[in-house]
Parts: sequence; structure tokens; C-alpha cells
Amino acid sequence: MSVPPACQLIPALESRRGVSCRGVVTAISTNALMEQLCLKYQQRPWTETLRLVYFCMDNPLRRPVSHAPDSPLLSCMEKIERTLHAKSMFSVMNALESLSRQKGLNVHVSPSGTSCYITSTMFYLEAQLGKDGNVMDVKLAHFGEAPMVCDDLVQLLSEIKAKGYLALKALEKDLYSMSLLDRTQDVNRVTEILHGKVGHLVPRTGGTPMNIEFYISPYQILEAELNPGSQVCGTKTVVTVEGSDMLHKLPLSPLIVDPQSGEDSNPAFLQLTDELTMDLPALFVLKFHQPVPMSSSSIEDIQRLTGIQISGLKLAPLYELIVQSALKEKRSEGLSTNESCFFVSLPDCPKHCYFINKDSEKSDLAGALVSKIPFSHPKCVPGVIEILRHQVAYNTLISSCVSDKHINEDDSELLYFEVVPHRNTSFCVFFLHPVEENLACVIIDVITSREVHCHVQLNPQDPALNCSDDFIARAVKRCMSVPVVMRAIFRNAAKVKADSETQDMDVDTKQPHEPPSEQITDSNSLKESPSVAGQHDLVVTDKPSITESTEENLSTAKLETLDDSMEKSNLSPRTETLCRAEEN
Repeated sequence: MSVPPACQLIPALESRRGVSCRGVVTAISTNALMEQLCLKYQQRPWTETLRLVYFCMDNPLRRPVSHAPDSPLLSCMEKIERTLHAKSMFSVMNALESLSRQKGLNVHVSPSGTSCYITSTMFYLEAQLGKDGNVMDVKLAHFGEAPMVCDDLVQLLSEIKAKGYLALKALEKDLYSMSLLDRTQDVNRVTEILHGKVGHLVPRTGGTPMNIEFYISPYQILEAELNPGSQVCGTKTVVTVEGSDMLHKLPLSPLIVDPQSGEDSNPAFLQLTDELTMDLPALFVLKFHQPVPMSSSSIEDIQRLTGIQISGLKLAPLYELIVQSALKEKRSEGLSTNESCFFVSLPDCPKHCYFINKDSEKSDLAGALVSKIPFSHPKCVPGVIEILRHQVAYNTLISSCVSDKHINEDDSELLYFEVVPHRNTSFCVFFLHPVEENLACVIIDVITSREVHCHVQLNPQDPALNCSDDFIARAVKRCMSVPVVMRAIFRNAAKVKADSETQDMDVDTKQPHEPPSEQITDSNSLKESPSVAGQHDLVVTDKPSITESTEENLSTAKLETLDDSMEKSNLSPRTETLCRAEEN
């Protein structure tokens, strides 16, 4: 291999040695150097770049990486190695060199590139590799003694991936056993996703790993019903195994003997013994196709459950992360992720303008984007899935206020709303009272992915919205959309106002000599109507008709958004069936 030009090595040597070489070579700006490097290496393979990195790191590290002045160079080398997925003699050799340097050992590679020598003050180890990356021979020798062939190390280096595969197979069998718990023959996919212990589990086939679908929104369910045969899926996670810097005790055989032997439909696991487990430099991992915004409290709950820290997290305001993820999902690359004001259009309703308050003084809600969750025991999975469901349900409600429209393109009437974090997994939606000019507020508290509590707060002098807390909670669970729920509240208020004005006009036009008995009869008939309809829990006499009409409008709102050209009469039965299934 030819020696790189001095202009490429001088910056690295200056950083490494702490000296200046500018008296020998003409100074060159950083931008010019980077431009030359990009032009020189843009057409060259990663392997050659990696060789250059190794050349610059000619001396092994003898101190912790965090205190080394050449940490950026080491980080660059590790990133390059992670891109080399193909198993070859070169990639395996680089992995051995990297691991040795991290442990503070000296490492040398033979000129032929087939042998790796790892040395310390007490011993040295020689590993010979084949062209396909398989370990052919390993020799171990203490200084002053002849090298000896070490079959144990050959087996360890050759079969470490095989042991990881056995652990993965054992995990998959245990997860499948848990998926059969409380499962009936007629259970459908949606029920499994929302209520199953491990969601809807799809076993591994060929090169496709096992995946778990654990949450699906009502909008996605309706989309699947309206488009039979379409591939509509909810939030998924992939089950796999990954390497780790530390040893972890992983089971090599299934730990569930009888899935029905535990209490409360929970399986009983065998005790971890040396016969059932093995210490491996690996961990089980739940990986996501797209990072999931999670609150710091949810992350702490998962880490407490698994006993393993999730590394590489960068804390940020949770609402900012949710907005960014929602915009990315809507493929709104051109829209700035710093936007906080969004316009949402709904049929038969004034346009909504939502301001998402990311920096509320009342909220210290922080979070991070989680790409994978490590764990070492299958018993952790049901608890982790439930935490993920809870978080994704909360994210779905906040994301429903996000759109790719941040500029009002017309002068139509607007309804303004502000979404503010409250505490934990609850938030407030502030808006102007539909009848008065004071502020009103709806507090939505997501208890679990299947339980939501709501509370309306009004000025004491303002008239009631005639929407009970229970009605709003049921509306939220049916659609998981803040705009649709707010439209239902405003429609309900508008109908109450219209009915009130109609009654006032009737009173004004009545004749003075009208017998009062007819009014009493009408009043009695109104009071009796709820009991006739079987709605004893409703207190306000004119509330049943309003609530029923609002529920009907709410149940068809998402369908109108999907396709305004479709007739509501054809879509409402499907929607009502879905709502009943979700409530059950």
C-alpha cells in the first residue's frame, strides 16, 4: 500500500502528537483539506478508507477511549466498520483489531493479512483466518514458552454467532407460546394487536426476522376495511439479536414449559441455570423501522423492567420529537420541523388552527427517539409492549393535530386551538367557548392505550357544552383524533344553541290565551323520552338526541376524510361495528 500524501496525515499527526508540522508543509485550510479528501476518496471503497484510518492509528491506545485525544479518529473507524456487513477475512480481522484496541491490547496484522497477533505484557495470541472470514487456527503462548494450539478459542470465535442464533430461536419459541395465551379460535388481527400479550406476532421466515405489531389506530383500521386486500399495518417492532460490549446471560433453549401453568394466565419460566444459558457478548433487541418518540418516564420504566440501559439517547422536548416524527411520516420534508402552528381541514366544519406549545412553563416533559430496546429475558416483552402501546397511543393523539399545512391559503373561518402538555401522559386543549368569549379547556389523560379519561373545564358563568366527560372520552377512543373530537364538541354546542333559539322564538309567538296544560304535557313527554329509549343515565332532558346525533356525526367523520365522495349511509354501519369492537 502506498503511503498517503503528507497533507492527509499531518492533521492527524498534529492531533495525535500535540505538535505542529506547519513549519514543514504549507498551511492548508480545513475546508480545502476536506474538499481534497472528498474528491480523492469519493470513488474508493470503504476498505481502503479503513486502511488509511488504521495507518494513522499506528500506535495502540493505552488509556480509556473517553480520555484519548484521537477519540474522533477511533469513532470514525468504528462507524466505517459498522458499514461492512459482509463477512470476509478483512472485516473479521478489523473486528479483532478494534476489539483488541478497546481492551488496551497491542495488535498487529501479518503482511499477508491472514494472521492477527494480539499481545500483552503476559501473553500473545495468534489467530489465522481463511479468505471467507472463518477462523482456521488460534495459538496461545505465554512469553518464554512455545505457542500452543487452543481449540477452545477456535470454537469460541467460530461458533459465537451460532450460539447467538440458538438464543434467538429459544426467544422466538417463548414469544410464540406467550402469543397463544388467552387466544380464541375466532380472534382477529386487530384484537391481537390491541390486546394480545405480545401483540400480533409474525414468525420469522427465511431472511425476514420475527416482527410484532402492537398498535394500530382507528383511522388505519377503517382504511383497511374500506380497501380490502390493502397492506395497512400499524406500529411494528422486529425481534433480533445484536452484539454487545459486555457479556450477558442469554437462554439457549425455551424457558416456558407449560404456557398455562402460571397464575393469571401468565406463563411460568424456568430458573436460569448454567445448563440453560450461556454468557454471550450479545443481547436480544426490539428494533423499530422508524425511531419512536418516548417520554423520559416511559424510557425509565422500560429500563427498570429489563434491567438494561438504552444507550445513545439524546433528550429533547417530547412534543418537538412527536411533531418531527409526524411530519416525517407525512413526508413533509420541505416543512420546517420548528413549526408549531398547523391548519387542519375537516368536512362540514370551519378549518381548525392548532398551536402546539412545545415549551410550556408547566411541563418539563422530555423524551428521546428510541430506535431499539435491548433485553435479555423473554418475560420482559409483554411489559415492554404495553409501555410501547401506551406511548404510541399518546403520540397518535398529539400527531393528529399536525398537518403539512402551516400557512392558511384561504380566508375561510378559523377555529383556534392550543395543545399544551399537562403532566405525564395528559394534555390540555384550549379554545374559545362556542357561545361565549371566554376560554374553555378539555383535559385528555391517556391512562393506557385502551383507557382515556377526559374532563371539561369552563368559566362558571358560561353555559355548559352539553358534552359529558364520558362522552368525550368515548369519542377520543373511537377516533384517536383531537380535531375530530373538537368538531363533535362544536357541533353539539351549535345544535344546542340553535334549539335554544328555536324555543325562544316559539315562546315569543305563542298566544296569551294558550292553555298551559299543553305545555305541561309536552314537558312530561320530553322527560319520559329518555326512559323510553333506555337511557336512564342521562340527566338533561334534551341531551339524548344531541348526544346521539353527535356520536353519529363523529363516527362518520374519519370516513368523510378518507373519501368525501362516498355515501355516509354505506359507511356508517362499518364505523359503528368498529367502535363496538374497540369498546369491547
